[in-house]
Amino acid sequence: MNSKIKIGWSEVDLTPDKKISLAGQFAERISEYVEKPLTATAMAVSSEDAQMIIVSCDLAAVSANLVDLVREELEGNTAGIDPGMVIMSAIHTHTGPEFPLARRNNVKVGSKSLLINLLPEGKKYVERQSVSDNPDVIRGEEMLHYLAEKLTKVIFDAWEDRKPGSFTNAFGRAPVGMCRRATYSDGSAQMWGETNQAVFEAIEGGSDTGIELLYVYDENGKLKGIVPNLACPAQCVQHRMFVSPDFWGEVKVLLRNYFGEDIYMLPLCSAAGDQCPVDLVRWVEPESDVNDPNIERKYPLKRKADPSMFDLKGMKLVGRRIANEIIAVYEDGLDPAQEDAELVHNVHIMKLPLRRTTLAEVNAAKKAISEYLDKKVGDIDFNDVAKLQIYTGVLAREELQNILNVVDAEVHIIRLGSIAIATNPFELFLDYGNQIKARSHAEQTFIIQLANGIEGYLPTEKAEKGGHYSAFISSGLVGHIGGEQLVRETLEDINNNLFPLNN
Repeated sequence: MNSKIKIGWSEVDLTPDKKISLAGQFAERISEYVEKPLTATAMAVSSEDAQMIIVSCDLAAVSANLVDLVREELEGNTAGIDPGMVIMSAIHTHTGPEFPLARRNNVKVGSKSLLINLLPEGKKYVERQSVSDNPDVIRGEEMLHYLAEKLTKVIFDAWEDRKPGSFTNAFGRAPVGMCRRATYSDGSAQMWGETNQAVFEAIEGGSDTGIELLYVYDENGKLKGIVPNLACPAQCVQHRMFVSPDFWGEVKVLLRNYFGEDIYMLPLCSAAGDQCPVDLVRWVEPESDVNDPNIERKYPLKRKADPSMFDLKGMKLVGRRIANEIIAVYEDGLDPAQEDAELVHNVHIMKLPLRRTTLAEVNAAKKAISEYLDKKVGDIDFNDVAKLQIYTGVLAREELQNILNVVDAEVHIIRLGSIAIATNPFELFLDYGNQIKARSHAEQTFIIQLANGIEGYLPTEKAEKGGHYSAFISSGLVGHIGGEQLVRETLEDINNNLFPLNN
């Protein structure tokens, strides 16, 4: 094979030997066992004058402080790796490790600490599970540096593994992601909103059942890795008390059963800030308590539908649907491999406007918090944090907007043969991803959200008007004006620079 590109792969186990504090929910959780190991998988691609390394991590997020630690370890390396060309993304599992998160501009993530600082004398925060002082749990800075070491290793190993290679891009469909926001007759919306009510009108957004696919071959033309890009976070068993890569772990098992144990899989989450595997219309109750105040049903009914997508049975079904489609696309026959593919890798630091609050909203938030705490009997817990998040977020934004005007968003835009790859550091609502895909000149466009940062949800204007979690000002740093700018600038680079129509 006379390939112009070289491709290398590596996988590393991210599962600590100790118990972990599980990330992603208001309620504190400590892992009880490992359902499947957590991993990070890296694919390194290079040509004579360009390179990219994409790392998929079985984490809720790859925060700016974690990215910075890894890049510091890569700085000055003699292997030829450009730290700025490394893309680290998360599948957004909620059964992975918690660690200290920071955004660009050293913005801290989390509303619990702010609320604790506002507690009147005599009240304290009570953890549902004793995470803070538990010596059996690896957390905090120890967890952060553990992950940085593992990610640095997988990047180096994938780079060293590079050999002439090729790939075929393909397309499949699997019904996985659905919008998780319900809208009501008064104009409001709710994430995980109840639909068995007369005031329910519609699911707020659409869904994307498509899977963008790459089948990657080694120098002998043997299949070595698969890259699926799906518009849904890995959140079937997101409330459970075990370590798990969620449905992507199930997909990996099934693909290795079919293709062999040496096959790699690099799962990438597309724009999916308002997506989940749960059908809000055909709601099926979880088998056990999820300890989430946003997921409560007053009138649950028995439905003939998928099993609850909050349980292992649902997770396994999703994994089977994805794996079956990847295998079916492969069996149906693929296009000839691209082995002399052009590789162009651009990095933009987009200056997106900070979503701002008003003085009236700040005063209303202070009043609401004060009244709530005055009426609250006893100490507070995760339920109170969830209920007051809208208000604590307003107070945090008032402080931030005094020193920050724009949000620096690291965006990578790549041409690899006939496909475009565009990243962003947000939980990007599906509509933005659809706009980019529909207007891109590339044959296929892969979108990777939660890449090289976690700048929060990026909702649409419709969602902001509807309100609730994922669209609150506390939910993310950037609003719909910034979302529209992100789409414009991404498309400008793809269409004008990488895929001009006259080429």
